[in-house]
Amino acid sequence: RKGPSVSFALLIASNLMRQKVRTGLTVLGISIGITAVVALGIFVQSLKAATEGLIQAGGSDFIIGRDGSADLTLSTITEDEIAAVSAYEEVDSMTGALIAISGVGSSPFFLQFGIEPEALDVFEVQILEGERLSPGATDEVIIGRSASVGAGLGDTLKIHDFEFTVVGIYDTGASMLDGGGILPLAAVQEYERKPNIVTIAFVRARPGTDIESLKAKIEHDYPNLAAAATLDKVGDIDQGTQILDAVELGISAIAIFIGGIAVMNTMVMAVFERTREFGILRALGWRTRRIIQMVFGESLLLCLIAAAAGSAIAIGLTQLIILFPTVSSFIEIKYTLNVFLRGLIVGVSVGLLGAIYPAFRAARLSPAQAIRYE
Repeated sequence: RKGPSVSFALLIASNLMRQKVRTGLTVLGISIGITAVVALGIFVQSLKAATEGLIQAGGSDFIIGRDGSADLTLSTITEDEIAAVSAYEEVDSMTGALIAISGVGSSPFFLQFGIEPEALDVFEVQILEGERLSPGATDEVIIGRSASVGAGLGDTLKIHDFEFTVVGIYDTGASMLDGGGILPLAAVQEYERKPNIVTIAFVRARPGTDIESLKAKIEHDYPNLAAAATLDKVGDIDQGTQILDAVELGISAIAIFIGGIAVMNTMVMAVFERTREFGILRALGWRTRRIIQMVFGESLLLCLIAAAAGSAIAIGLTQLIILFPTVSSFIEIKYTLNVFLRGLIVGVSVGLLGAIYPAFRAARLSPAQAIRYE
């Protein structure tokens, strides 16, 4: 025998099945919005994870870059600034890197990581095939294990008007770096026309150093520089991450607004069609609160189904996207609980907002007038 709560839940579910086409179209509309929210969330989190992997690739305590840069690759630090910070007694080592992204070979987004060949040990670069960059070399490149540039060991890569011989294939464990290539710093500075300039610098402090104090000291002495040890702080150097967060929030708001209207329209039509039914339920002793609970329950169930469908579609889309080597070589897709919770929150918000007007309209119906309604 089913309890009252189970029977009520089954009643709510059966009510949604009365108009299967309308229910299906509403679920489809809401799920499209939730798909956008979840898919973008997955992409943003994956990109952040890839960026964080790049930050940690140097085994450093933190990185420094130009404060307020629109993009990480647009950050600029002079070698004089690096030399000055390196002179701090708290700093054990400091390695500058010039980062560029451009179309190379068959890859439209190939990350080029320019460092001094001697710094490969700092980044714990493991050579899988071939050999390391030769000291003093200017025409060599080693490519990551997942790079999709259509070139292999011994081949020639043309970057801008410069040709480089692939002398090795490496692995660092950082997806963004493993999808690109490492070149001599001087070569990247030459073809990027940035003499004596690097993008970011990896700082390793001496044992026992207070990292936060050292970061504050650098930012005080050089107000145009920002020190970042975590991904949250990277927003000071790469404002692109902040823009992505804002876009993600905006899409969530749009999904809630449009989805709320769709649910409200569906539930208002359902209330109109079931006016006589509501009157009979009230005459049988159903309280106003019970009527409101039923309308809200139907709306929430509708949106929870849409949230599940939207999340499933988002997973499918991201799995489809990573089949393209140009994407899979650049970032590794990460699924986090927070992303799916955001989709669930959007779904619940849509359900609650969309049910407010229909629920109270149903609750205000006069039992006598509702029973006579045709």
